[in-house]
Amino acid sequence: MWEQPLTAVQPGAAGLRFCGLNSDRHHVLKAWIAAILWLIVIAVESSAWLSAHNTGRILYPLFHFLFSLDREQFQHWHFFMRKGGHVFGYGLLCVLLFRAWRETLPVASRARWTVRWGTLAVLGTALVASLDEWHQSFIPSRTGNIHDVLLDTCAGIGAQILVLLWMKFFPR
Repeated sequence: MWEQPLTAVQPGAAGLRFCGLNSDRHHVLKAWIAAILWLIVIAVESSAWLSAHNTGRILYPLFHFLFSLDREQFQHWHFFMRKGGHVFGYGLLCVLLFRAWRETLPVASRARWTVRWGTLAVLGTALVASLDEWHQSFIPSRTGNIHDVLLDTCAGIGAQILVLLWMKFFPR
Protein backbone atom coordinates (compact mmCIF):
# COMPACT_ATOMS: atom_id res chain seq x y z
CA MET A 1 0.00 0.00 0.00
CA TRP A 2 2.80 2.49 0.83
CA GLU A 3 5.44 1.23 -1.62
CA GLN A 4 6.68 4.53 -3.06
CA PRO A 5 8.24 7.31 -1.00
CA LEU A 6 6.20 10.48 -0.64
CA THR A 7 8.37 12.32 -3.13
CA ALA A 8 11.31 10.84 -4.91
CA VAL A 9 13.49 11.81 -7.78
CA GLN A 10 14.99 8.90 -9.65
CA PRO A 11 17.57 8.98 -12.42
CA GLY A 12 16.30 7.82 -15.77
CA ALA A 13 17.44 7.67 -19.35
CA ALA A 14 16.27 11.24 -20.00
CA GLY A 15 17.71 12.71 -16.82
CA LEU A 16 15.84 13.05 -13.51
CA ARG A 17 12.30 11.71 -13.32
CA PHE A 18 9.71 12.61 -10.62
CA CYS A 19 7.91 9.68 -9.03
CA GLY A 20 4.51 10.85 -7.86
CA LEU A 21 2.43 9.58 -5.01
CA ASN A 22 0.84 6.22 -5.31
CA SER A 23 -2.95 6.23 -5.49
CA ASP A 24 -3.53 5.60 -1.77
CA ARG A 25 -1.19 8.34 -0.60
CA HIS A 26 -2.58 10.70 -3.20
CA HIS A 27 -6.12 10.30 -1.79
CA VAL A 28 -4.89 10.81 1.79
CA LEU A 29 -2.96 13.93 0.80
CA LYS A 30 -5.89 15.40 -1.15
CA ALA A 31 -8.26 14.80 1.76
CA TRP A 32 -5.99 16.47 4.31
CA ILE A 33 -5.16 19.39 2.01
CA ALA A 34 -8.89 20.13 1.63
CA ALA A 35 -9.38 20.07 5.41
CA ILE A 36 -6.31 22.26 6.01
CA LEU A 37 -7.43 24.79 3.41
CA TRP A 38 -10.83 25.01 5.11
CA LEU A 39 -9.08 25.48 8.48
CA ILE A 40 -7.27 28.45 6.93
CA VAL A 41 -10.62 29.90 5.83
CA ILE A 42 -11.92 29.51 9.41
CA ALA A 43 -8.79 31.21 10.77
CA VAL A 44 -9.28 34.18 8.44
CA GLU A 45 -12.96 34.40 9.42
CA SER A 46 -11.86 34.44 13.05
CA SER A 47 -9.82 37.60 12.54
CA ALA A 48 -10.81 41.18 13.31
CA TRP A 49 -11.45 41.71 9.58
CA LEU A 50 -14.64 39.68 9.76
CA SER A 51 -15.97 40.86 13.11
CA ALA A 52 -19.69 41.65 13.36
CA HIS A 53 -18.91 45.37 13.20
CA ASN A 54 -16.93 45.04 9.97
CA THR A 55 -19.37 42.70 8.22
CA GLY A 56 -22.29 44.86 9.36
CA ARG A 57 -20.62 47.96 7.89
CA ILE A 58 -20.54 46.26 4.51
CA LEU A 59 -23.84 44.39 4.59
CA TYR A 60 -26.13 47.01 6.16
CA PRO A 61 -26.06 49.45 3.22
CA LEU A 62 -26.66 46.57 0.83
CA PHE A 63 -29.63 45.19 2.80
CA HIS A 64 -31.00 48.68 3.38
CA PHE A 65 -30.88 49.37 -0.36
CA LEU A 66 -32.26 45.98 -1.48
CA PHE A 67 -34.86 45.32 1.23
CA SER A 68 -35.38 48.71 2.92
CA LEU A 69 -34.34 47.24 6.27
CA ASP A 70 -33.76 49.68 9.11
CA ARG A 71 -30.79 49.17 11.44
CA GLU A 72 -32.80 47.21 14.05
CA GLN A 73 -34.27 44.81 11.48
CA PHE A 74 -30.83 44.35 9.95
CA GLN A 75 -29.31 43.42 13.32
CA HIS A 76 -31.61 40.38 13.55
CA TRP A 77 -30.79 39.27 9.99
CA HIS A 78 -27.11 39.90 10.55
CA PHE A 79 -27.13 37.73 13.69
CA PHE A 80 -28.80 34.83 11.87
CA MET A 81 -26.51 35.16 8.83
CA ARG A 82 -23.45 35.00 11.10
CA LYS A 83 -24.77 31.96 13.01
CA GLY A 84 -25.73 30.35 9.70
CA GLY A 85 -22.14 30.89 8.64
CA HIS A 86 -21.03 29.01 11.76
CA VAL A 87 -23.32 26.09 10.95
CA PHE A 88 -22.20 25.91 7.33
CA GLY A 89 -18.50 26.42 8.06
CA TYR A 90 -18.18 23.91 10.86
CA GLY A 91 -20.52 21.42 9.19
CA LEU A 92 -18.27 21.50 6.13
CA LEU A 93 -15.17 21.20 8.33
CA CYS A 94 -16.63 18.07 9.91
CA VAL A 95 -17.33 16.54 6.50
CA LEU A 96 -13.79 17.33 5.34
CA LEU A 97 -12.30 15.88 8.54
CA PHE A 98 -14.44 12.76 8.11
CA ARG A 99 -13.11 12.36 4.57
CA ALA A 100 -9.52 12.85 5.75
CA TRP A 101 -9.85 10.31 8.57
CA ARG A 102 -11.59 7.84 6.24
CA GLU A 103 -8.65 8.03 3.84
CA THR A 104 -6.07 7.91 6.64
CA LEU A 105 -7.55 5.06 8.70
CA PRO A 106 -8.93 2.48 6.26
CA VAL A 107 -10.93 -0.50 7.49
CA ALA A 108 -10.90 -4.07 6.24
CA SER A 109 -14.59 -3.99 5.34
CA ARG A 110 -16.01 -1.89 2.53
CA ALA A 111 -17.73 0.41 5.04
CA ARG A 112 -18.30 3.95 3.83
CA TRP A 113 -19.01 5.36 7.29
CA THR A 114 -17.75 4.18 10.69
CA VAL A 115 -18.30 5.48 14.21
CA ARG A 116 -14.53 5.91 14.48
CA TRP A 117 -14.30 8.25 11.49
CA GLY A 118 -17.41 10.17 12.51
CA THR A 119 -16.27 10.54 16.11
CA LEU A 120 -12.81 11.76 15.11
CA ALA A 121 -14.39 14.29 12.75
CA VAL A 122 -16.79 15.62 15.41
CA LEU A 123 -14.04 15.78 18.05
CA GLY A 124 -11.78 17.61 15.60
CA THR A 125 -14.59 20.04 14.84
CA ALA A 126 -15.18 20.66 18.56
CA LEU A 127 -11.45 21.20 19.11
CA VAL A 128 -11.18 23.71 16.27
CA ALA A 129 -14.34 25.51 17.46
CA SER A 130 -12.90 25.74 20.99
CA LEU A 131 -9.55 27.04 19.76
CA ASP A 132 -11.31 29.51 17.45
CA GLU A 133 -13.40 30.99 20.26
CA TRP A 134 -10.39 31.05 22.59
CA HIS A 135 -8.45 32.93 19.89
CA GLN A 136 -11.33 35.38 19.44
CA SER A 137 -11.32 36.16 23.18
CA PHE A 138 -7.95 37.92 22.65
CA ILE A 139 -9.16 40.13 19.79
CA PRO A 140 -10.75 43.39 21.00
CA SER A 141 -13.40 43.47 18.26
CA ARG A 142 -14.38 39.81 18.79
CA THR A 143 -15.80 37.79 21.67
CA GLY A 144 -15.12 34.19 22.55
CA ASN A 145 -18.44 32.50 23.23
CA ILE A 146 -19.07 28.97 24.55
CA HIS A 147 -22.45 29.03 22.82
CA ASP A 148 -20.69 29.27 19.47
CA VAL A 149 -18.57 26.23 20.38
CA LEU A 150 -21.78 24.31 21.13
CA LEU A 151 -23.40 25.53 17.90
CA ASP A 152 -20.32 24.55 15.88
CA THR A 153 -20.12 21.11 17.50
CA CYS A 154 -23.83 20.54 16.88
CA ALA A 155 -23.27 21.53 13.25
CA GLY A 156 -20.55 18.86 13.08
CA ILE A 157 -22.86 16.24 14.58
CA GLY A 158 -25.60 17.23 12.14
CA ALA A 159 -23.15 16.99 9.25
CA GLN A 160 -22.16 13.47 10.32
CA ILE A 161 -25.81 12.44 10.47
CA LEU A 162 -26.26 13.80 6.94
CA VAL A 163 -23.13 11.98 5.72
CA LEU A 164 -24.36 8.72 7.27
CA LEU A 165 -27.82 9.12 5.71
CA TRP A 166 -26.30 10.05 2.34
CA MET A 167 -24.14 6.95 2.34
CA LYS A 168 -27.02 4.75 3.45
CA PHE A 169 -29.54 5.96 0.87
CA PHE A 170 -27.13 6.61 -2.01
CA PRO A 171 -24.82 3.61 -2.16
CA ARG A 172 -22.12 3.55 -4.82
